Amino acid sequence: MARLEVTLNRVDDTFHFVGENPQGIQVHLDDATSRPDGVGLGMSPMQLLLISLGGCSGVDLASILGKGRQKVDALRIEVRGDKPDGVAPSLFNAVHVTFRVDGEVDPDRVKRAVDLSLGKYCSVSKTLEPTATITATYVVNGTAYEWEPAG
Repeated sequence: MARLEVTLNRVDDTFHFVGENPQGIQVHLDDATSRPDGVGLGMSPMQLLLISLGGCSGVDLASILGKGRQKVDALRIEVRGDKPDGVAPSLFNAVHVTFRVDGEVDPDRVKRAVDLSLGKYCSVSKTLEPTATITATYVVNGTAYEWEPAG
């Protein structure tokens, strides 16, 4: 069984924390709504969840396309999440991922990679699935395709 560990330390008297992994890599977390100016000193935990989804699926896409001998020159991932206001917990109910892939890549191979990632391999998408509808668009060399889950 794999065990992941992180440590968070509160930086000031509000909600600014620094999270750190065992390798010493740090990320700042904050709640901008708690600050008078509305400007946080880090990402919100829910923003980090969206980043986690993008990162998880991005690793999958890079791996799958690489193993398929697709030459990826650029890969950009944009993630948007919608959640209700005024309720606790405020869980994402819809998440949309846009994968932008440039290079010598076959759109069918990109679709297959998105299918495998969001539908099977990405642990973060599987964590979000019970509460959020996950949709995606993949853009290959400027041409957009809407992703529909397989089967």
